[in-house]
Amino acid sequence: MKNLLQNIVQKPLWQNILIGIGFLFLLFIIFFLSLGWITGYGKTAKVGSVVGQSYIAAQQQLEKEGFEVVILDSIYVDSIAKLAVIRQTPEADEIVKAGRTIYLTINRMVPPQVEMPSLVGFSLKSAELYLQSLQLKLGAITYKPDFARNAVLDQLYNGVPIAQGVKIPLGSSISLVIGTGLGGEETEMPNLVGLTYQEALNQLSLQGINIGSVLSLETINDSAASFIFRQTPGYLSSRLDSLTGMPIPNKIRQGQLVDLYLSNTPPPKDSISGLPIKN
Repeated sequence: MKNLLQNIVQKPLWQNILIGIGFLFLLFIIFFLSLGWITGYGKTAKVGSVVGQSYIAAQQQLEKEGFEVVILDSIYVDSIAKLAVIRQTPEADEIVKAGRTIYLTINRMVPPQVEMPSLVGFSLKSAELYLQSLQLKLGAITYKPDFARNAVLDQLYNGVPIAQGVKIPLGSSISLVIGTGLGGEETEMPNLVGLTYQEALNQLSLQGINIGSVLSLETINDSAASFIFRQTPGYLSSRLDSLTGMPIPNKIRQGQLVDLYLSNTPPPKDSISGLPIKN
């Protein structure tokens, strides 16, 4: 080593410079010749198709083909299996450099949640478009007589009314109750005074009459067991029958509204008939 240093020192500077340049040139040639081996230049492979496969199966296939695998993103699509591959980059059958990284987009394991909007009052078409914009599905459609023709009266999730703001999984089905307008024929107004609230609901439902406001002048302990002490419109009209001189029952169409007034106690009975005093 000492002799080598002495030889270098004893040589003219220009010779040492030429030797250094030659050494650097040799290193450059070696590096250039080995560059193809280092980078895999000229070695290609065809990318296999993994879309639709589970992530584990796709990873095993691509790694067997000599590729690296990286999850690029995850989104939710309810029509395919969870953790299935939705997209791949590069795409299937592309010829790429061997050992390249293949990026996968997979389906989420757990669907994200979205807040339920209020669709009441929307037309059926508008409600359907709104649901689609939130990636929710339109479920069953049922119809009910109501003056709000072709408008949404209620929204149901799994058969139960759902309020605005409740979070539900993306892709959920929402069923809608749509108004059909008022019925064509008039029927007699039912006499609800003296019935329990639940009995009144059942009778109105059978006749296709809707409930409007439910009011009370006191705190109701149990609404289902409470009593109807007034209804609007009332059972009887102000008109009198020309033959009997008795008040004529009011008429109502399917889909019209009846307001109910509740009380914890039954209304007083008529002193002559023993029946509840009814309006």
